[in-house]
Amino acid sequence: MENKKFKVIIVEDVKLELKGTEEIFRNEIPDAEVIGTAMTERDFWALMEQGVPDLVLLDLGLGGSTTIGVDICRNIFKRYPGVHVLIFTGEVSNEKLWVDVLDAGADGIILKTGELLTKTDVQAVMEGKKLVFNYPILEKIVERFRTSVLNEQKRQEAVISYDIDEYDERFLRHLALGYTKEMISNLKGMPFGVKSLEKRQNDLVNRLFQSDERISGVNATRLVVRALELRILDIDKLEADEE
Repeated sequence: MENKKFKVIIVEDVKLELKGTEEIFRNEIPDAEVIGTAMTERDFWALMEQGVPDLVLLDLGLGGSTTIGVDICRNIFKRYPGVHVLIFTGEVSNEKLWVDVLDAGADGIILKTGELLTKTDVQAVMEGKKLVFNYPILEKIVERFRTSVLNEQKRQEAVISYDIDEYDERFLRHLALGYTKEMISNLKGMPFGVKSLEKRQNDLVNRLFQSDERISGVNATRLVVRALELRILDIDKLEADEE
């Protein structure tokens, strides 16, 4: 049984690349019917009024602007719900742009490096799969994920080996945020007075520093820096508790 054809509009502002992309569809993805191509945003919206496709293959940079594709993507989802958007971009190092376009609702991003556009990727999007990426992006994602997992592991090991309880963590976190001991003792979940917090600070200094490091004295700032170095505190999660 022949697969049902799906309709595609290609948005790409470099003529040669547009031709190349059309060739990929013609040769590699015969189930796709390219119903139109646009090199500007204006042409694209005019095409959408003539006939709504199943898939828009969208280049992010049009006419020298790198953000116009993000706006187009956001507007497609507002005005034409149900249309799939696959980004096909040469913006190979602009990670912020990838995040913006995913937030705008794109189904996936294919970078114009490596194996380019494949039937598998297009088919995945048409079948409703989200977060379709080609290898260069996957490689970056896995690397970030790996770093994040290893950092979390280090944090857990530090918490265990330095015997850090929830009050130690809360105390250190608020010191890092510039709270005084008086302010920390007034926090909702902190059942300690200033004297107890001073004792806790000294105790933490003894745990986190070698005796020779303590000779010149360790103030709150140095204690917080050490807690960050040991990953007892996560710099990305430095938020205050309710007061």
